[in-house]
Amino acid sequence: MTTTELIPGPRTTSTWGDGVFPLDEETTLTAGPETDGTARWLRAVLVAATGLPLREGEPGPPGGAAENSVELRLDPQLPPEGYRITVRDRRALVAGGGPAGVFWGAQTLRQLLGPDAFRRAPLRRTGWQLPETEIQDAPRFAWRGLMLDVSRHFMPKDGVLRYLDLMAAHKLNVFHFHLTDDQGWRIEIKRYPKLTETGSWRARTKFGHRASPLWEDKPHGGFYTQDDIREIVAYATERHIAVVPEIDIPGHSQAAIAAYPELGNTDVIDTTSLSVWDTWGVSKNVLAPTDNVLRFYEGVFEEVLGLFPADAVAFSEFVHVGGDECAKDQWEASPTAKTRIVDLGLADVDELQSWFIRHFDNWLAARGRRLIGWDEILEGGLAPGAAVSSWRGYRGGITAARAGHDVVMCPEQQVYLDHRQHDGPDEPVPIGFVRTLEDVYRFEPVPPELTSDQARHVLGTQANLWTEVMEDRTRVDYQAFPRLAAFAEVAWSALPDPAERDFADFERRMAAHYGRLDALGVSYRPPAGPLPWQQRPGVLGRPIEGAPPNV
Repeated sequence: MTTTELIPGPRTTSTWGDGVFPLDEETTLTAGPETDGTARWLRAVLVAATGLPLREGEPGPPGGAAENSVELRLDPQLPPEGYRITVRDRRALVAGGGPAGVFWGAQTLRQLLGPDAFRRAPLRRTGWQLPETEIQDAPRFAWRGLMLDVSRHFMPKDGVLRYLDLMAAHKLNVFHFHLTDDQGWRIEIKRYPKLTETGSWRARTKFGHRASPLWEDKPHGGFYTQDDIREIVAYATERHIAVVPEIDIPGHSQAAIAAYPELGNTDVIDTTSLSVWDTWGVSKNVLAPTDNVLRFYEGVFEEVLGLFPADAVAFSEFVHVGGDECAKDQWEASPTAKTRIVDLGLADVDELQSWFIRHFDNWLAARGRRLIGWDEILEGGLAPGAAVSSWRGYRGGITAARAGHDVVMCPEQQVYLDHRQHDGPDEPVPIGFVRTLEDVYRFEPVPPELTSDQARHVLGTQANLWTEVMEDRTRVDYQAFPRLAAFAEVAWSALPDPAERDFADFERRMAAHYGRLDALGVSYRPPAGPLPWQQRPGVLGRPIEGAPPNV
């Protein structure tokens, strides 16, 4: 493996001819101060893959590792997430500006050993070598995210841990954990046990787009216990990944209302007749704007904050509250909602939603947390101190950044990975616009309309995986990969303008990266198209023709 086959591509590389550092039974792995966590991780994965013992060694001299040793070390001259790898004279030094930088450097070191370094058991015990090289690297964006929706289709805990490993392998560092929606509530809240007793499963599931006539007539469900959540957060923290939980309010809440009917607009409909929703789209059953509902969700968030500590890693202070696609039909018809609008001196139901979001913005801020929500929280007035996930396009992010609010760019038209990858007839359950590997590689998170000062509010970018038509882990893999590898390079690497990006070189590097994905057991979409068992013939999707609008 060479430095020219790395993904994401590093900022600078240099080599010294064809020299290599061969690893053998005597090679040591040495952890400097504050690098113990990365050393444990690196030793675990490399011992499993190579069969070499990689015993603890002695530190080398300043500026270098000891002979026949891989050494991890902090270097305060580097950026916190930046790293430098120096391999020369049968020694390798991985230096990082902080513990996260050392970890990202270790990820690159693993890539340098070749695809078999990503296996869980050794295929061979000899022939492991590192090319003599120096690599200097640091990320472009601080927020490099992946959103995984586990509400529409539940992913068991082991699958979530696996995705954290896949994120780490691609230097992604924010896991947006979409835990609640109309179709299922996935997190245990001890003071409200019915949220999981009732809200975590549905009697059947629509198969395909909501217009499909097909149903899977068996119960679907699952949830994470509080200890499961603690384990997921700890596992992510060891990999320098922040877990940002999403608890949807005030829309996308039918599962919660099915569990506790008093949360809904009882003066408009019989909420006791509701069940967890079994189809897709936007449910009109939303939370009532009452004090009782506020107190209920304060209780939910109190337990959530205890499970997701704010000081774990960068961005751990964020809590996502959704705020998107809140149908206001019931509020328009509700005497309770109308009275609340008058009592608060609000103009309309849009401002009522803004009041709802601002309440939790203030509540979270008083506890040292930051609220983030989808760009609908802009409607009726932007919540003070809130950050925005700009999903409906760039426009919401532009508006928020110009107003001085932080933004994560995740426009649906560009980086919703549930959208189809090709316009061919074999694409499984085709949804949305065609977004090819090259399209994702040419995605630019920072809109040119922003000034340099405004652009500083773009924390970074995020790819989103909505799982309505992803019934299991292999379908999630198919939609995510290989496009998530292209997205990771967009988020990490200092790329030129989209039209000037060398996609041919990226494809060449992907040829090596497919070997890594194979070793990791990723069911990616092959470049030639879906394999027979990846297709879903006859299952209705919702393809949108033409190029996506740049809005």
